[in-house]
Amino acid sequence: MKQPAKTPIEKAAEAWGVELPAWVEALAEEATRTSQSTAASRIGYSAPVVSAVLSRSYKGDYAAVEARVSGALMGATVDCPVLGEIARDHCLDQQRLGFAATSSVRARLYRACRAGCRHSRIKGEAG
Repeated sequence: MKQPAKTPIEKAAEAWGVELPAWVEALAEEATRTSQSTAASRIGYSAPVVSAVLSRSYKGDYAAVEARVSGALMGATVDCPVLGEIARDHCLDQQRLGFAATSSVRARLYRACRAGCRHSRIKGEAG
């Protein structure tokens, strides 16, 4: 007889053990409450990435996933030098945007994200 599929929370607990990080737990809870696909969409990743993170087999940057989960699902905020207090995942979204001479805010964000902002994951780029 086929075993029932594990819930995302069960999958994460099995892979991560007793010391399940809060951000992994939040991701697993969201995936259980909605679906892995919906949880992935909320954090800006694909469903296979969510699955790999929950099973602790992800080959990418766990810190980047953690930052997106903390902002999108856990309410973590940062103090942006341009926009003020914003969600951590929104900060990461802003860092991905290119320079836009037609928008003074986008231009300021582009420069700030590349000029030593402590929240930037793209430090060291010339702006």
